[in-house]
Amino acid sequence: MELTLLGTGAPEGLPYPGCPCAVCATALGDAARAATALLVDGVLLLDLTPGAAFAAARAGHTLGGVRQVLLSHPHEGPAVEVPAGLPQPGRVPDGRELALLTGHRVRAVATDAPGTGYEVTGPDGDRLLYLPPGAAPAGFPAEQVAYEMVVADIVGRPDVLARLRAAGGVTPTTDVVAVHIGHGAPAGAELTRRLAAAGARAVPDGTTLTVGAYEDVPDVPRRTLILGGARSGKSVEAERRLEAFPDVLYVATGGTRGGDGEWAERVRAHRERRPGSWRTTETCDLVPLLTEPGPPLLVDCLSLWLTHAMDEVSAWDDAEWSSGGERSLRKRVTELTDAVRATRRVVVAVSNEVGSGIVPATASGRRYRDELGRLNAAFASECEHVLLVVAGQAVTLRG
Repeated sequence: MELTLLGTGAPEGLPYPGCPCAVCATALGDAARAATALLVDGVLLLDLTPGAAFAAARAGHTLGGVRQVLLSHPHEGPAVEVPAGLPQPGRVPDGRELALLTGHRVRAVATDAPGTGYEVTGPDGDRLLYLPPGAAPAGFPAEQVAYEMVVADIVGRPDVLARLRAAGGVTPTTDVVAVHIGHGAPAGAELTRRLAAAGARAVPDGTTLTVGAYEDVPDVPRRTLILGGARSGKSVEAERRLEAFPDVLYVATGGTRGGDGEWAERVRAHRERRPGSWRTTETCDLVPLLTEPGPPLLVDCLSLWLTHAMDEVSAWDDAEWSSGGERSLRKRVTELTDAVRATRRVVVAVSNEVGSGIVPATASGRRYRDELGRLNAAFASECEHVLLVVAGQAVTLRG
């Protein structure tokens, strides 16, 4: 089954007409996107958008063979003129199946937002799921079979992937293509990086893909370290990298700090922005978690883990440090990095970057700074991806 993306943008397109934002200002050439429309094997058109016939011609196709036009969501604004020879657009009621003479079958999928999703099965048996903007499936059958391709609003609804993964609809070989991309998405390489972390990708308008050919499916990195200063956005970046995965275990290494109102407010803010399906554990015992199988881990953060480890080996006392504390800490760091190297779980860890500022006034402060630098370097050496977050912008150091 062959799929041509006549457009990959939000319903308003990209750039938005008259919008002065930075994303719209740079949406030029291949970065410009028409409203999303899909042409399947030249016979099925999903969403009729302005200029669809010209878009098909630019992609080397024609709409002359289209036998069915289906709409996935309410189209606002002036009515779109139906090109001569095309059948009138329609929608299939949720749960109903439409059979085409070409051997394609289309089943309407109920969604949790206005519109209808479409599950298209080609004559060869390959299956494609297309979802309208801002929508996820409203439910899943008891025995969900994996799709060969999913085309959806991954930027606006990353939880779509989490739900599909939990149900078995998306596997590591599913080609996930992001569409309905508007000016709320990051521009350029940042969009590519974010989607790749979720196991998805975006393609330019006019791209033709073969459903079931997954050579271009991005590999999700197993280990990622995210560094940054205070309030740099490093925790938000870490959470964003895993929001497309179900059953994430959030490992909080800072404890509760009873009586500290400011800390309690920080913890509350973190919890409120996490997906409801995530679980939280408060511990600094990271090695067993890394060793055992399970869902992805988000460790926030290594700097607090180091504080706890230095407390336990009495690293703040010069005499204790020189008489065995330093060796004990080195052993703990080695055990941690060895566990990271051997882990089978997806891990995203957060740590502070503290070595670029003012030199601490105390010996213990300088010791902590030095040991955190060593820990970050050792942990980073075991990770496929290493990012530095500055002013909310992620700079790739590795991967």
